[in-house]
Amino acid sequence: MLTTIYGSPRPLDWLCLAPHPDDAEIGAGGTLIKLARAGKAVGVLELSRGEMGTQGTPEERVAECAEAAQIMGLSWRGQLGLPDGGLADTPQGAQGLAGALRAVQPRVLVVPHHLDRHPDHFGTYQLAKRAIHLASLKKAEIAGEPWRVQRVLQYQGNADIRANVLVDIGDVMDPWEAAIYAHRSQFAGGYVSETVTPEIIERRKGRLTYWGTLLRVKYAEPFEAEDALLLDPTSL
Repeated sequence: MLTTIYGSPRPLDWLCLAPHPDDAEIGAGGTLIKLARAGKAVGVLELSRGEMGTQGTPEERVAECAEAAQIMGLSWRGQLGLPDGGLADTPQGAQGLAGALRAVQPRVLVVPHHLDRHPDHFGTYQLAKRAIHLASLKKAEIAGEPWRVQRVLQYQGNADIRANVLVDIGDVMDPWEAAIYAHRSQFAGGYVSETVTPEIIERRKGRLTYWGTLLRVKYAEPFEAEDALLLDPTSL
C-alpha cells in the first residue's frame, strides 16, 4: 500500500525507484539533489521497507528516509510496502506501482540497472517495466487517470553499467554525503555487505571519480538511457 514518508503526492519531474531505503541516495542522489536545487519536483519511492536487512528496523529506516529527503530537497518520498527480498514482476506489485505512478505522474523515471547483481534490484527494474505499461492503459483497473512515463534511466548499483548519460555532481557532494549518512543504521558499525559498510562514501567516490574522468570533471553520476536522447547539436 502506498504511503507518504515526506512531503505530499504531486506531479513530479523525476521519480527514483529504490528497492530499499538508501538505494536512491547511493545510486542517483547527486543528480536528484541538483534537480531539486534547480527547482524541479523530485521524488523517491521505496518499494520495500528494508525489513530483511541485517541492521536497522523498518521504523528506524523510515525516519532516516524522511531526514534524507529533507537534506536532498525532495518534493515527495513514499513507501510501497512490498516484501524485502521478494521484489519481482508480480501482478499485485505491478498494480501497486502503477497506481503510484498515476498518483505522482513522473515525467522521468529512474530505476535500478537491469543487470545489477542484487535480485531485488533487477526485480525492481522488471516490475517497473510492467507498471509503466499498466499505468498508461485506460482500461486497467487501477485508481487514477492513465499516465505515460516519458523516459526511463537506469542507475548504477552493485555492477558495471554502460553509461550513456553522465551528470556532473561535483557541486553537491556535501549534501550527497549527508543524505547517505542520514541512513545511520546502515553505515555505522562494522562491514556487513558490499554496500552496508562505513566505507560506503569512499567506495562510491571511486566510481564517481572514474566517470568524472570521462567528462574532465571530478565526480560524475552515471545513468543508462533506454532510448536515444534527442540532442540539439548547436548546444555542443
